[in-house]
Amino acid sequence: MKDYRRRDVALAAVLSGVAGYVDAIGFLKLGGFFVSFMSGNSTRLGVGLATGHVQAAVTVLSIVTLFVSGVVLGALLARRVGEGRRSAVLALEAGLLTAGAALFMAGFDKAGVAAVVLAMGAENAVFQRNGDVGVGLTYMTGTLVKAGQRIAAALSGGDRWAWGPYLLLWAGLTTGGALGAVAYMQVGTLALWGAVAVVAVLAVLRWVEERA
Repeated sequence: MKDYRRRDVALAAVLSGVAGYVDAIGFLKLGGFFVSFMSGNSTRLGVGLATGHVQAAVTVLSIVTLFVSGVVLGALLARRVGEGRRSAVLALEAGLLTAGAALFMAGFDKAGVAAVVLAMGAENAVFQRNGDVGVGLTYMTGTLVKAGQRIAAALSGGDRWAWGPYLLLWAGLTTGGALGAVAYMQVGTLALWGAVAVVAVLAVLRWVEERA
């Protein structure tokens, strides 16, 4: 992440926090399935297929399909408006989260889950570069690997603090997950409105910055 400004690193950490927050709500709502962490869902798919739990496998396949569709939507939007205009992707994410929260309130849980999963997929296009993911926001395995590699480089005489942004992303997601779990236990899926508010504010702030 050395090519990103401190402000972008902060944005990435907050968005990782949002991903963790929303994922915790989805995990508790769905009884152990993830809305942003597709590695965990993929493992559940394999276990479901091996143990004959067809419904679990179908659930995972549906979530994965929606997540990839969200990635496609975000990537196409980023290409259309220009990858530097991150406010557009943030606005898309905020809109999808709003739809999800509203659908849950109206009692349409399956549609609400679909909108939220699409939002989490779209979030990964916020830092898109040349059509590829610049910063992974909804998954941490690669981030932790990079942190470990940067620590090894620091111990070998390289940049002493290059690992910091990667651990910041991990801390953001973990903290967001804890906050999401607490919020869900208090108010259920209404907690999603907290994520809506955060992403909407980020979209507006980014839009103002882009116009300056």
